[in-house]
Amino acid sequence: MDHIIGQPNPLAPDTLTPAALVPGSAAQGQQPSAPLVTEGTQATFMQDVIEASRSVPVLVDFWADWCGPCKQLAPVLEKVVTAARGKVRLVKIDIEANRALATQLTQVGLPLQSIPMVAAFWKGQILDLFQGALPESEIKKFVEGVLKAAGGGTMPATELLQEASVAMETSQPGHAAELFSAVIGEEPENPKAWAGLIRAMLALDDEEAAAAALADVPEKIKDSPEVTGARAALELKQEGRKAAQEMEEVHARLAANPDDHAARCELANALNVAGKREEAAHELLHVIRADRNWNDGAAKQQLLRFFEAWGQDDPATLAARRQLSSLLFS
Repeated sequence: MDHIIGQPNPLAPDTLTPAALVPGSAAQGQQPSAPLVTEGTQATFMQDVIEASRSVPVLVDFWADWCGPCKQLAPVLEKVVTAARGKVRLVKIDIEANRALATQLTQVGLPLQSIPMVAAFWKGQILDLFQGALPESEIKKFVEGVLKAAGGGTMPATELLQEASVAMETSQPGHAAELFSAVIGEEPENPKAWAGLIRAMLALDDEEAAAAALADVPEKIKDSPEVTGARAALELKQEGRKAAQEMEEVHARLAANPDDHAARCELANALNVAGKREEAAHELLHVIRADRNWNDGAAKQQLLRFFEAWGQDDPATLAARRQLSSLLFS
């Protein structure tokens, strides 16, 4: 099926009017207690979709009993709409049971010849649409786009993640952990939430809880970049804690022999655990500058692990990566 999210509205602004659809039907106002997911018909289309969309975006799922992909899409679509907590609604239209409505919509431009098809209505007009049984991640992106275009902000889980990120940046890891856990409760396979929870536990110096969270990450997302980065952060902290305990010995070794690259790498681990990222990178870059092939490039590999743990967009990563590139390609 063709995915046509983001294409221009196939319907002219003045084509989808009460007169053009279901002649003679009475347009009624939206009821405040309207459920998030409903079964629509030709008789209720004006009220459930056109009128309701004047206050909240309404997704219309056009389906048929003989359509296998429709049955695959339905539960995923309903899950995403439910997670939106009322910011968007879903109306399901069986095109076989409502052939007259399907014919009218086809005549004004909706491509109902190929289902499943989901159209987003806003202010009585079609805002966007897609065809085919898309995966949950793509449906979320579609709904996010609809909410943004309609001025309704973002999905609740996205808002929680944003709030959690701010909490981490403002040294409130406990609050961040609560928010990340709340997202996981709604979206058990959200890699950003799992990674955030692990990192929040590390910020709280609770390595045991971080390890337990990592063990609970669903198999499907264990190798996602977010979780991989959090795993690296946990491993580095465990390694660095040991190095920190031996810090006095490491400094003594370096004082006796500044070219003790193994000791310098241990020092970098300890500095990383202490949150001194720039200093940690400096020690590893020192080793690379002196002997880039030492121990089969161990210092470089350690620095790349730091990048993964810190995040590829972290200021310390960006600065150290520039220095590393200069060393390797100069």
